[in-house]
Amino acid sequence: MSERSCDVLVIGSGVAGLTSALAAAETGARVLLATKLGLASSNTAKAQGGIQAALGEDDAPWVHAADVIQSSHETADPKLVAALTAEAPDAIARLERFGVRFTHDGDGHYRLARCGGATRKRLLQVGDRTGHAIATSLREAVGADDRIEALDHAPLQALEPSPSGWRATLGRHDGSSLEVAAGALVLAAGGRCYAEAKRLGTFSTNAAGATGEVTDIALAAGCEARDLDALQYHPNGGLWPVTMQGYSIPETTRAYGAVLLNAHGERFVDELGGRDVVSAAIVRECEEGRGLTTPEGRPSVLLDCRPIPVADAEISLPFMLKRYRAAGIDPLAEPIHTYPVLHYQNGGLVIDEHGATTLAGLYAAGEISGGVHGRNRMMGNSLLDGSVFGWRAGHAAADAAQ
Repeated sequence: MSERSCDVLVIGSGVAGLTSALAAAETGARVLLATKLGLASSNTAKAQGGIQAALGEDDAPWVHAADVIQSSHETADPKLVAALTAEAPDAIARLERFGVRFTHDGDGHYRLARCGGATRKRLLQVGDRTGHAIATSLREAVGADDRIEALDHAPLQALEPSPSGWRATLGRHDGSSLEVAAGALVLAAGGRCYAEAKRLGTFSTNAAGATGEVTDIALAAGCEARDLDALQYHPNGGLWPVTMQGYSIPETTRAYGAVLLNAHGERFVDELGGRDVVSAAIVRECEEGRGLTTPEGRPSVLLDCRPIPVADAEISLPFMLKRYRAAGIDPLAEPIHTYPVLHYQNGGLVIDEHGATTLAGLYAAGEISGGVHGRNRMMGNSLLDGSVFGWRAGHAAADAAQ
């Protein structure tokens, strides 16, 4: 077993992990970023809809916060929500400094959309590949920072406290192990929805690395957690053609005018309601006999994107249109089959406003943490969560290590 040391060890290469590494390095810390699969493998890169921030003239962080609390059914931690929404504008500016180019209108203002559960237009996008754009820019920034060393195919296998911080055991390609002594750790390894979908025999929007073992390791080390049973379904999973199964149809389709229809051609829910409300309504229509079935025989309802103006679709939904058209269906010409698909782990490790878990020197950010969204997350807040708390956790971990 070989050994290494660093000031801060970051586990995970999504928005939360990459941001944590950059924040820690900014303080002068020596950072080792380790990820289970390749550095480009994360749920961040699959996030399409966008990222929320109160930047509109009629909006404010406190309005954003109220929407988060309402969508969570009063289960989110108010202190975490306040931090999330207050820092959102700064997080957007920071992402832009790292190279993210959000979509603007012709007059130079951000192109903002109203998303499910929101009372204002505050969703920023990079077309319908926002997560991919964010992950790409952050990876480039990490690669250009000589204070950060990235280690791929190095899954976390064990974790234990030490007199000088923490000792972590990482797996390696050849079956050997790497022992890392770190002053502090940031866990940003995401959730477990891919593994949970396999267990349930259903579809998931998640990358294959979302299997949850890092949460289990943290719990075994003594971390407290909350709401681990609160898994979220994306209302609009793709179903047909078969190649679209498990694809998360961007919820911005509904923001720009798409409607949900049952077998009778009737709308049955407020399309801009919370994710849990819309998902439950779709399931109810099918269970009560008002749904449809795909040619493969799966229950579904229809997402009718024909009301979306072509100009809006070309700007905000190009990837989704390309995928469906390549499969032989034009969503702007005919409705598409949809049904909720397993998407996000709302609960996780208990953290404070700086990402600190209940164990000294151990921090968490992103989907692995709990409390930020309560038991039901608004769309557009996961990328924001990783950006805000990744930055906070990275700084706090570097301070603790030094």
